[in-house]
Amino acid sequence: TDLNPAMIEQAQAIGTSRPVTWQPADAMQLPFPDASFDVVVIQFGVMFFPDKAKALGEVRRVLRPGGTVLFNVWDRIEVNEAADAVAAGVAGFFPNDPPQFLARAPFGYFDHAVITRDVQAGGFAAPAIETMPARGRAKAASDAAVGYCQGSPLRAEIEARGWLEQATDAATKEVARRFGHGPIDTKIQAIVVTAAR
Repeated sequence: TDLNPAMIEQAQAIGTSRPVTWQPADAMQLPFPDASFDVVVIQFGVMFFPDKAKALGEVRRVLRPGGTVLFNVWDRIEVNEAADAVAAGVAGFFPNDPPQFLARAPFGYFDHAVITRDVQAGGFAAPAIETMPARGRAKAASDAAVGYCQGSPLRAEIEARGWLEQATDAATKEVARRFGHGPIDTKIQAIVVTAAR
């Protein structure tokens, strides 16, 4: 499921190795009966829920007794190097009013105490929380900058200020300054959360 039908269309186009039912759904109001699933997995979505405890309560509702929720979120932006470089480059271009989307949304839900509070407020037992470092790669500094500046909701914040191409160029320069112009290999880090009903 996804709130955005275009995301479902993209997933369907890629396909799966086994049959899957695809369905638009709002995590705040899941369209499934109580106790429908053994496991609910949420990949990089929880940080976007307007009311995380309420959405996790919905997840608990659709889980069978003994069921598990497993989700991941990005760790803070400073340990996600390409995103941090892009944010710094864009902020340097708009020093008086820097767009804050990256630090606020995808990389803004990392505090283990806050995550634990929300999971427990959703009705789950205390979660297991694990930090997962990895590597992120792009063919060029410009790919990382274009991906974040033009292929994420950061784009709307940049466009509201004007200068999309110029801000993307500033982000490219900062990524290249830190990691080079050619293929880049940067640290990325996520947080994996597991909780039982």
